[in-house]
Amino acid sequence: LDADNLIPKILPHAIKSTEILEGDGGPGTIKLITFGEGSQFKSVKHRVDGIDKENFTYSYSIIEGDALMGVLESISSEIKIEASPDGGSICKNSSKYHTKGDVQIIEDQIKGGKDKAAGMFKAVEAYLLANPDAYN
Repeated sequence: LDADNLIPKILPHAIKSTEILEGDGGPGTIKLITFGEGSQFKSVKHRVDGIDKENFTYSYSIIEGDALMGVLESISSEIKIEASPDGGSICKNSSKYHTKGDVQIIEDQIKGGKDKAAGMFKAVEAYLLANPDAYN
């Protein structure tokens, strides 16, 4: 839940900053995420939809910004961390793309977004493995 600070620290080319515009960080909070120079997008507004600390679930929606490419109303996502049988963790991320009207989304656009998210996840994972005391 410290992604607002951690990701700009370890991936400044991807995410430059995160600023809370409304709320206290809980459900209903609106954040402005400004992308780094390495991104094709400038910024998005991110709404926190739910946080369930007991079940390790975080849900949010992208509700505004150029990442919606003028064809999406919003993108809703849920991230869930589960225990794996080998003692590690499994991160499950699902997203729903809400289009404007009957617009069809190109699969390559979705795959590109998924690949970038996976790359960010791997960078965060590598940082946490290399710095095990960072969040204890």
